[in-house]
Amino acid sequence: MTVVICCRPSRRALLRWSAVVAGASLLPAVEPLSARASDDVQPVNLELVTVTETTAVLTWYTGAPGTDDGLGRMEPAPSDAEVLYGTHPSRLTGVAHGPSGTPYHYVELTGLEPGRTYYYRARSRGRDAAPTWLAAGQAAGTPYGDVFAFTTPQPPPGRHLFSVALCNDLHLGETVAGLVGQLPWIKGIEQVPGHPPYPEVMAKALIADARARGAHYLLAAGDVSSEAAPADLASARSILDTFGTLGDDYLIARGNHDRAHSGAPYGACSPGEHQGNDCFKDAFSTSGRTYFSHDLRGLRVIGLDTYDRPGDGGDSGGLSAEQHAWFEAELKKDPERPTIVFGHHPLFTENDPLAITGAHSLDAGQSLRILTAYGRTPGVFLHHAGHTHRNQRSVFPLAPRVVQQEVGAVKEYPGGFTLLRVHSGGYALNFYKTRSDEARAWSERSRQELSGQWPQLSLGNRTTDRNTVINRDLSGLG
Repeated sequence: MTVVICCRPSRRALLRWSAVVAGASLLPAVEPLSARASDDVQPVNLELVTVTETTAVLTWYTGAPGTDDGLGRMEPAPSDAEVLYGTHPSRLTGVAHGPSGTPYHYVELTGLEPGRTYYYRARSRGRDAAPTWLAAGQAAGTPYGDVFAFTTPQPPPGRHLFSVALCNDLHLGETVAGLVGQLPWIKGIEQVPGHPPYPEVMAKALIADARARGAHYLLAAGDVSSEAAPADLASARSILDTFGTLGDDYLIARGNHDRAHSGAPYGACSPGEHQGNDCFKDAFSTSGRTYFSHDLRGLRVIGLDTYDRPGDGGDSGGLSAEQHAWFEAELKKDPERPTIVFGHHPLFTENDPLAITGAHSLDAGQSLRILTAYGRTPGVFLHHAGHTHRNQRSVFPLAPRVVQQEVGAVKEYPGGFTLLRVHSGGYALNFYKTRSDEARAWSERSRQELSGQWPQLSLGNRTTDRNTVINRDLSGLG
């Protein structure tokens, strides 16, 4: 099944995307083939993905110079991976290595000191890796001469209580990634023949890495399926069940792709409230409703169904009048209680000049009312959203204590999840790419979506779009 990133674009959106694709020619040129030996490799796409108080994760790709794999990138060229780092730009005394014999490099620096600035260079076969170019940000950290710099944060105060993996946009059943509405010049990207379906690869890697990173719970903010086909929902359920028990260890909210559908493939599912048959509700609802409040060790977690309305999924999200009334009443019950809200559509999308429709977020009127309610509910501190397939941290004036965290998609580049680490005196949010061999290969392949421009929209322009520490009294949690 082919699934588009979003919806039918307006004429203005067509002009915007024409400019983006045309702008690909403005990217920095790579070194010409004549300057390199024929058996050389070229390290590119260096990214500083994760920065915690004691660790940092770097990824890059090595390709064969002068080649083209048909997607506009060099063909993969296996190589070694080495990072030199230190606390002075001219004294990089630390060395870390990643696995050799792969073109998809993932190196984690450990044992770092909180609140210190580190300098580094990443290289393969002795050649420095060139960073991913972002028009509005720095993918590899702050350039400092011929090295890059980053500063580790202080940890959240107090003792660590528990961790939660925040994820979204698994799209089980999808077979072509990167299609945008009905733009005829945007070509999608398919999995390499003979390899497992990429949504399964990425979802399984999500579970493995979430557990390896210490997640006790998992929240999936919608679009777990391509188009809510029963077989795809069953596949999503079987993979997520390897993390734990639905309703206890992991919670699911509906996305627009998970909406009720009509047609023969959906006929055996329960009737939908607004249209068609609701296979998602049959697969994932434990209470008969697709929105809920749940207790996690004293933390109130509210899951919203942000497509609780009729439609084809290509318009703005929305809550039904009944759900909205329930939501506001739930917030009023205990306004001081530490609370996380998660749902598929963001309330608003900041720094999103290339949004191809007005459908990137929840209905604007509802979003304003929700932010106003957050302003009266001091316990709410985080709103997790998906849908945009990007990493973006936003804080809105109506609710200055609440962070809205959009998280990059599981199913494609950058391919991962955000780990929420809850401490008694605050919390940390850190985005991690998934690490299995198949996941790294697909993530690097799918970064070529939108004529290679996808990182501009999805990685996050600032390190703080992927990594944040907030001080806050959460001492009442277990």
